Amino acid sequence: MAIKVLLADDHAIVRQGLSSSIQQEEDMKVVGQAKDGLTAVQLVGELSPDVVVMDISMPDINGVDATREIVRDYPKVKVIALSMHSEKKFVREMFRAGACAYLLKACEFDELAEAIRTVMSGKTYISPKIADVVVEGYVRGPGEEESSVFSSLTTREREVLQLMAEGKTTKQIGLKLYISPKTVEAHRLRVMEKLDIYNVAQLTKYAIQEGLTSVET
Repeated sequence: MAIKVLLADDHAIVRQGLSSSIQQEEDMKVVGQAKDGLTAVQLVGELSPDVVVMDISMPDINGVDATREIVRDYPKVKVIALSMHSEKKFVREMFRAGACAYLLKACEFDELAEAIRTVMSGKTYISPKIADVVVEGYVRGPGEEESSVFSSLTTREREVLQLMAEGKTTKQIGLKLYISPKTVEAHRLRVMEKLDIYNVAQLTKYAIQEGLTSVET
């Protein structure tokens, strides 16, 4: 039976290229594509894929939080991170969220195919290009880890920050998250206080640097 793959990336050309390559593998098939994290989570419930190939910087819900939701609600689904980010904070947070593999977008397709088969066999796959980052993470003590948006903010605060950075109004954020405008404002204030950033432009820059959203969003 072919491995069912769901592709989650906010760039259509990336999804189309991956889909074309995966469809040529005899033991794999693409069952769906998502342009943002929210759609990825919804499609996992609808399509029951075996593997999700997940980007990190995506609209609405970033890849880390989308991975966390998928692994929590659908524990049998394997998530493979495919990202342009090689920094240890991204690698660390994706594995903490429950990803089974991490590859860089600069890799050859054969490596992704290998990673898909590896995670389906119950193993973890780590690209050789970021192996040193993972090893360093294990060697360093927990108190030595640098702060990141995922350690500083709650899930809800990250959602509010991401939507703020994507230009959503307080009302739009409230409608998307099913909370009141007053609650949105409370979360926004806590985000600013925790990060010590009180300028929307700087908050947007921070969100991009932390991989919550992309420059194009």
